[in-house]
Amino acid sequence: MIRVAIILSILYITLSFYGFQAFKTVFKNPFIHWFYIGLFVLVWAYSLFKLFNYRPGSALQPTTAIAGGVFISFLMLGFILSIFMLLEDVTRLFVIGYNKINGASAVLTSRRKFVSTIALGIAALPFGALLFGMVKGKYNFKVLKYVMEYDDLPEAFDGYQITQISDVHSGSFDNREKVAYAIDLVNEQRSDVILFTGDLVNNKAEEMYPWKDLFSKLEAKEGKFSVLGNHDYGDYASWDSREAKAANLEDLKRIQKEMGFDLLLNESRYLKKGNDQIALVGVENWGEGFKAVGDLKKAASNILKDDFKILMSHDPTHWEKVVIHDEYHYHLTLSGHTHGMQFGLEIPGWFKISPVQLRYKYWAGIYEELGQFINVNRGFGFIGYPGRFGIWPEITVITLKKKSLT
Repeated sequence: MIRVAIILSILYITLSFYGFQAFKTVFKNPFIHWFYIGLFVLVWAYSLFKLFNYRPGSALQPTTAIAGGVFISFLMLGFILSIFMLLEDVTRLFVIGYNKINGASAVLTSRRKFVSTIALGIAALPFGALLFGMVKGKYNFKVLKYVMEYDDLPEAFDGYQITQISDVHSGSFDNREKVAYAIDLVNEQRSDVILFTGDLVNNKAEEMYPWKDLFSKLEAKEGKFSVLGNHDYGDYASWDSREAKAANLEDLKRIQKEMGFDLLLNESRYLKKGNDQIALVGVENWGEGFKAVGDLKKAASNILKDDFKILMSHDPTHWEKVVIHDEYHYHLTLSGHTHGMQFGLEIPGWFKISPVQLRYKYWAGIYEELGQFINVNRGFGFIGYPGRFGIWPEITVITLKKKSLT
């Protein structure tokens, strides 16, 4: 912990001091200078205080997450300003060298105000976005609606509506009113079924206790189903014993049952309407670099190859690496996990961009491969960075339609 604090402090102070050169060039008032310095020092001191009071593996308190988010925002500000200052200093040194070779005066020129102004303007964009994401963006819930057409959809399921939520991360919540609003928003969709695709908590089942009553209010005509995500197994927490970790997982399973969810652990169910049915398959988490206990063969052992199938699998890499190449044809897979990194730019249906796409090929929205579809939900909650900007919290509504023959 001390080593991490020292490294972060050196980086933070270096970037803050170097970036301050741009601020000082644009603003000449000493009071503004001291305000800038005081603000950076205050953020640094409070972040250190939270870091040294955090017990690894314990539930991350919202105030600790916010301290980390503000620290990252100021670090980003200093980093971008420092890039401009470094480029300007390289230019200034080049000019000195050129003048010296040509016998001219080799004096270090003063910083140019317009360069510092541009630096501050560009640095302010991600800085402001990160702060906005923490204040407003993390609860800026969006309902995204899709219509999915299939030739072989059973007749009775024409118009069948699914609401998907994913990545609740209840240990990060800090506003009961906003969460209650989102629960009401889900219920307003009046879907036939609600499907939750994993990560109910950050680390421990106890994180869900304050929110259990709210999520118990989720309603769907024909039931609520869920699977586990990588965070649900408690792998990122410290435990006194294996028994304690196992007990935590059982507690989480019990909570899901008490909230009315049918948790699918490498299992399947049939959803029925009249004489027709579709298969709902749910696997445990399977991800590259994450827990991989999902067993697709086991989960599908009680269904038929020709069934219309919906698969719930938390991590979209499972779809990419396993599902689309399976001998069974999975018509629709529902995933989450990526959160869209909680930061990016997007106009749904037009364009989307986020740093997370450097890690995940399928990271937000609908994709098709080999005649099979996946929806990667952007997530209901948040973790790590305590906010969202551009990639807003999502409630997905999918309507299944039988494709017309004409």
